[in-house]
This record gives sequence, structure tokens and C-alpha cells, in this order.
Amino acid sequence: MAGFRIGRGRDNRTPQRQPQQAPQTPYGGAPAAPPYAQQQAPQWPQTGGSGPYGEPEYFGDGGDPHQQPYPPQGPQPPRGSDQYANTPGHTQMFAVGETPYGDGAAYRAGDAAQPAGPRLHWKQLLSGIVLRPGPTFWQMRDYAVWGPALIVTFLYGLLALFGFDQARDEAINATISTAIPYVLSTAVAFVIGGLILGAVTHTLARQLGGDGAWQPTVGLSMLIMSITDAPRLLFALFLGGENSLVQVVGWMTWLAAGALFTSMVSKSHDLPWPKALGASAIQLIGILSIIKLGTI
Repeated sequence: MAGFRIGRGRDNRTPQRQPQQAPQTPYGGAPAAPPYAQQQAPQWPQTGGSGPYGEPEYFGDGGDPHQQPYPPQGPQPPRGSDQYANTPGHTQMFAVGETPYGDGAAYRAGDAAQPAGPRLHWKQLLSGIVLRPGPTFWQMRDYAVWGPALIVTFLYGLLALFGFDQARDEAINATISTAIPYVLSTAVAFVIGGLILGAVTHTLARQLGGDGAWQPTVGLSMLIMSITDAPRLLFALFLGGENSLVQVVGWMTWLAAGALFTSMVSKSHDLPWPKALGASAIQLIGILSIIKLGTI
């Protein structure tokens, strides 16, 4: 009986585990989390290299593996400098309308493109029209030449009056107070006529498919009209407009004016010479009718 009572005393009873009761929550509150939910999730090693067992870190710095990485900071290489571009599996992509060889747009006169050369000085411009018309018109096709055009045409109009026999006799026999306004009005009329004829030439060139600017076209046409008729006018001042030599020189300079007009319109408007000549036809007829070249 003594052995039966060993370890069976009242004070040596093994305590039994009492079930835990969930804490009561106040009315309207959310139930508290169960005890097992309070356990912390295991943390991944925060090392920048490999794991504790020599395995690589698959998730970088321990962040969310499903989170998209941020774009790299700092300057990025420009498009076209990728060393793998246009290699198998790394085809380079371009935007709509973009090619690796530039925009492919040809030069168009009058557009906001790089001019063919620097603006010529007025001395180089006047001599270039006579000595090297093609390169001069090509270089000045995007520059306005209002200063030389207006001055040269005005001076030409002052002397053009004395190239015709009847007008010269009237100007010489008139008083100074009458002759000066007469000469000045004639010079202004030549300037206005040159502007109108140049504008007509530009309009016809645009209708025939040209794309040049109107200011260079009008200004250069005025210079061509004045410069080409200068030799005829020089002989007419001393020999008279009805002289046969003056008439021959007048026809030659009129043909030269037609060649210069054709070259200028062709360079300024990117037109073939037949269309350029057609655009200059009305101005050539106007020069023949107004200035008369000593023949009409």
C-alpha cells in the first residue's frame, strides 16, 4: 500500500494544460487575431552577396520578388549607341517616319532649311549675276535682296527716260522744275513695274510646281531686268533709241535676260528649265513692251 501511494499524493498531481480562451472584444470591434497569427514570418538574409549556404540571392535585397524594379538612374545612352543594335535578336526600333539615314527630305527653296551659302555682298551679287549667274542664283535663292534691287532699279529708271528719243527731247527742253518731277516719276514707275512683273513671275512659278520664296524671286528679277538692259541704254544715250546698233544690242540683251530669268527661276523654285522659261514669259513680254528695247 505504501508503494501504491508513492507519487499519488494530492500535491504531486501533474498539472493539466488549460485551454486558452480567446479574448473578448467590445461590441462592434474586430475579433483579435489568433495566437498563431502573431508569429513572425521568417526573414530572408539581408546580405548583398550569397545566402548562408553559398546559394545566390534570388530576390536581391529581400524585397518583394513580384515587384517591378525601378528604372536605372543616371544618364542613359542615346538611341543608336546600343552595341547590340541590329544584331540577331536585338533589332533596333525606330519611330514612325524616322530612318537611320536622316529624315530623307530633299532641300526645298523657301523652306526653313540650311541655305546654300552665306549672303553675298551687293558688289558680289551684281557681278555674280553677270559673270557667274548659276552659282549666284543658287546661293541667293533664300535671301531677300530688296536693298540692291530697289536702288539699282531706281537708278536705271532715272536713266531709262533718256534712252528714248522723244522722251529725252521733252526732258531736255523742259524747265528744271518740270524735268525733275518727270524724271523721278519715271524712275518710280520703273520700280513699281519691276515689282509687279516679278510678282507675276513668282506666281506663275508656284502654279507650275515651284516652291521658292517670293522675296528672292521678285528682287532678283528686278536686278536682272535692270542689269541686262544697261548696255542698250548706254548706247541709246548717245546714239538714240532708233539707231540700228542700239536695236541689235537691245535684242541681244533681251535674249540674255530670258536666259537669266530661266536660270534664276529654275534655281529658286527647283523647276526644270522649260517650266522656268514659261514662268518668265510674261515678264519677258512686259520688258519688251514697256522698255521696248529700242525696237517697238
